[in-house]
Amino acid sequence: MEQDIIIKELLEFIKSATSPYHVVEEGVKNLQEYGFREIKMGEPWNLRTGEAYYIKPYGTALFAFTIGTDWNKGQNLRIAAAHTDHPGFRLKPNAEMVSGEYCKLNTEVYGGPILNTWLDRPLSMAGRVALKSKEPFHPDMRLIDFKKPVLTIPNLAIHINRDVNKGVELNKQTDTIPVIAMLKDSLNKEQFFIRYLAKQLKAEPDDILDYDLYIYNAEEGCVIGMEEDFISSPRLDNLTSVWTLLKGIREGRRREGINLIALYDNEEIGSRSKQGADSALLNMILEKIYAGLGIDGRESLYEAMAEGILLSVDVAHGVHPNRPEKYDPVNHVTLNGGVVFKIDSNQKYTFDTEAVAIIQQICELYGISYQKFVNRSDMPGGMTLGPIISSWLPMKAVDLGVPLLGMHSARELTGAKDQEKMERLIKGFFKL
Repeated sequence: MEQDIIIKELLEFIKSATSPYHVVEEGVKNLQEYGFREIKMGEPWNLRTGEAYYIKPYGTALFAFTIGTDWNKGQNLRIAAAHTDHPGFRLKPNAEMVSGEYCKLNTEVYGGPILNTWLDRPLSMAGRVALKSKEPFHPDMRLIDFKKPVLTIPNLAIHINRDVNKGVELNKQTDTIPVIAMLKDSLNKEQFFIRYLAKQLKAEPDDILDYDLYIYNAEEGCVIGMEEDFISSPRLDNLTSVWTLLKGIREGRRREGINLIALYDNEEIGSRSKQGADSALLNMILEKIYAGLGIDGRESLYEAMAEGILLSVDVAHGVHPNRPEKYDPVNHVTLNGGVVFKIDSNQKYTFDTEAVAIIQQICELYGISYQKFVNRSDMPGGMTLGPIISSWLPMKAVDLGVPLLGMHSARELTGAKDQEKMERLIKGFFKL
């Protein structure tokens, strides 16, 4: 069954995409299988119509684009964006901590996770490590994924914390520190983690200069429910969107115009970084694309943007069955109800009526069900990539995604039918 295959592919991707670095590496592998060729920001681009390319500028961001076989400079742009990061924890420098006989690792919170959902789970780590090299300006950069549970953040027993079921605030410095080992004579008290990390890298401890390591939920995703209605998995926000865009750009080819996906890092902390959406990075890439096609990049880009459209693809809030009063009284979004258009008059979600109408018509053309989400007027929501990118690229734009329950939990829930609908929409968006 097609839906089963789609879910299996998504969960396999999520299992491997354990840090923003690994999201990008898995994305690159997928694109390469479909003939996408790497180009680099620091080199001139000599581009050809009918070809497919990708750029990974900073390790945690990935851009890919296709040029139609019948492209000319008067044709439009279609862009879809998502983000590679997810809320959780990152390891601090000098991370080793000892409490009695327990070896712990010092962490800081990244983004806005639901902290208590991370307790008592099997956790692992993934990211990038910098090692000494012969050239100071080119350290030896290694990706690492421990690929097994090595950490946990233990809860206090209810016998010791009698008020836990009344709601207990967790302190981010003291209550969310994971345990990694028991202290033994064979462990170096000051360097137990660095030595372990070096062993995994087959390197010497003194060769490790720095690291960027993310703690992730090591549990695998699965389908659940009496009628298998749901997908339960870590990192659904926003790997459902990343995977959809990767499939869309490789399968939704068109003869005219340019299709592009932008997978940014740091959305969960505001996007203000060189690899985030609140940067000149996409504008630079677009100008280089047009210059690489042998024409005046900026002038032709402005013309293409006039008829172009941007999709900001990120997950949406489904109505919680136990707390429906937390949502708008009329616009109810349900799991398995279809693609969600995210509307906010204050432009925390990017939209304009023409763009929404365009995407609605694509949905109707392909028989894709859709819904519209707005926040309660007295409960402002979060912000997405869409408004940020729109401030750099003034194009018609709309925010959309699949609905979730438990957004920012260590394990989230979505509808088993919605991923297929989103994938058909993105493919149609790039193909029409």
